Amino acid sequence: MADDDLDQLVIEQIPHLRRYAMALAGDRDRADDLVQDCLERAWSRLGLWRRDGSMRAWLFTIMHNLNANAVRKAKRRPRHDSIDDALPQPAVPPSQDDWLALGALSSGLAALPEEQRAVVLLVGLEQLRYEEVATILDLPMGTVMSRLHRGRERLRRHLAGDAGPALRRVK
Repeated sequence: MADDDLDQLVIEQIPHLRRYAMALAGDRDRADDLVQDCLERAWSRLGLWRRDGSMRAWLFTIMHNLNANAVRKAKRRPRHDSIDDALPQPAVPPSQDDWLALGALSSGLAALPEEQRAVVLLVGLEQLRYEEVATILDLPMGTVMSRLHRGRERLRRHLAGDAGPALRRVK
């Protein structure tokens, strides 16, 4: 396969990478940085990609690992609040139900643990098969299915307005 063909395979995945990065980061600037870092790493190591593998899965693996490293690094640093956040924002509340539902979905996704959110986004947003998700996240298939189920259930409860975990009565 020629270098131009490999470049084209990478370029075709950019919209998918941007969508997944936005869902992971929740911030446009951070998502753009994540995509840029992913593409830089992919192109600098394009020779390491196995020709019989999926380019999409390889790129998503790179992005997942970059994001996981950034999350771990951010936890070790003290938090810095932006001065822009302290400035008053124009008060124009959204009146459309779609915006409210999107906000609830976004906050529900943000409330999920990182490992569940990654699986939910890869399966639900990117529509990857469980096998591809297991490869990208380097997890057994059963773990992927379990995290997906728990993540979806938690998200459903969040959207329904249930605050805590469901308790079962045991006799």
